[in-house]
Amino acid sequence: MRRSLGVSHLTLLSLTPPELVEIAAAAGYDFVGIRVRAVTTTERAFPMRVGSPMLKETAQRLHDTGLIVRDIEFLPLTPDVGRDDWLPALESGAALGASALTITGADPDRERLLDTLARLTEEAAGYGIRPLLEPISYQPVSRIADAADVARRTRAALMIDPLHLQRGGSTLDDVRALEPDLVPVLQLCDAPLTEPRAGADGRVAALQHEARADRRIVGEGGLPLAELLAAAPTGIPVSVETPHATLQSTMTPSAWALRNLRAARTLIERVDADAAA
Repeated sequence: MRRSLGVSHLTLLSLTPPELVEIAAAAGYDFVGIRVRAVTTTERAFPMRVGSPMLKETAQRLHDTGLIVRDIEFLPLTPDVGRDDWLPALESGAALGASALTITGADPDRERLLDTLARLTEEAAGYGIRPLLEPISYQPVSRIADAADVARRTRAALMIDPLHLQRGGSTLDDVRALEPDLVPVLQLCDAPLTEPRAGADGRVAALQHEARADRRIVGEGGLPLAELLAAAPTGIPVSVETPHATLQSTMTPSAWALRNLRAARTLIERVDADAAA
């Protein structure tokens, strides 16, 4: 059975949500992840609240192309985040048919983080959406085993990113230890095995830059991606997340989307063929 392959919005963040749907469908992806809220203060904020023309246009293009939205993003669970932050995202996600909201554990107070995520998970369920906690190498919740403990205690799930797995100190054994229900989707990207050298701004800034603008296409780095796919639940859907500002500046969005799809599909088909043999 052919594994479902999608593309995250960060891979093509210069595109509006309706443009992303069109480009992804033309390339041959099965689903998309869409940013319904900006993550950083410098990032373009798309007007995607319920009732907005852009949300309506996105929904129409999803209908016309047959693509689906698997996850919406992105909500850092900071110490002061609350219902007013996640409710608009949940409403937009429900309008798009999303089943997941990607989040990060950005609150160092563990009990407060657990309380916040439990409240979010309970409310998100009413919209048919489950929060996916992504361990991020430079956030308080940085390791897979730690994120899994938080997810189990709050009825959330995980989003595993191979870059943050490598940079955050997790292992493939951590992935193998997860219950299949905790991992509804897996991201793919590539990178050098060694982390980027810290500059004057420090290690965190270097890791942030790499994660947001300097990843590699699948197969063009050194991460153990085939082993990760083999360690994850069988047949798990895969989402490509490969922002690379320098290389993307030399290519059209369509060419970038297609190049990433072909690279990811080549790896996935090889791993799945080996598993079936």
